[in-house]
Amino acid sequence: MTFAETDVIDWTELLSHLAHLGAAFALALPVAWNREHRERSAGLRTFPLVALASCAFVRTAMATFGTDTEPLARVFAGLITGVGFIGGGAILKSGDRVKGTATASGLWCTGALGAAVALERYEIALLVAALTFVTLAWLGRFKPENNEGN
Repeated sequence: MTFAETDVIDWTELLSHLAHLGAAFALALPVAWNREHRERSAGLRTFPLVALASCAFVRTAMATFGTDTEPLARVFAGLITGVGFIGGGAILKSGDRVKGTATASGLWCTGALGAAVALERYEIALLVAALTFVTLAWLGRFKPENNEGN
C-alpha cells in the first residue's frame, strides 16, 4: 500500500523513523566535531549527513523489501561503494604525501554507524562511534611525523 492509496500518516512509523535518523545524526556529531576542529576537508555537515543518508537508505530498503536478503544486500553494496566514493573525495595527494585517509576512513565508519542504527544494532553503532572518535582524536599523536622535534 502506498501513501497515495491511504492518505493517512502512520505517526508511530514516522516517529520511529525520526528516532532512528536522529540517533544516526547524533552519533556522528562527535566525529564530525573532531574533523571540523582539526580543519579537515569534511566536518560538521558531512559526517552527520553520511550517517543520516546511510540510515535512511537502509530503513527505506527494509520498509520496501522486508527481510528479503537479496535486495537488501544490493542496497548495502551500493551504500558501501557510495560512501567509499565520498571518502575518496577527501583524499588528496601532494607530491609524495597523501592526506585525508583518516577522514575518508571516518566517513566510511560513519556510513556503517548509520546502517547499524537503521538495523537497530545500537551496540554496534555506539562502538563504531566511540572507536572512530577515539581513533581520530587520540591515535594520531602516536604517528612518527607528529613526534619529530618533541
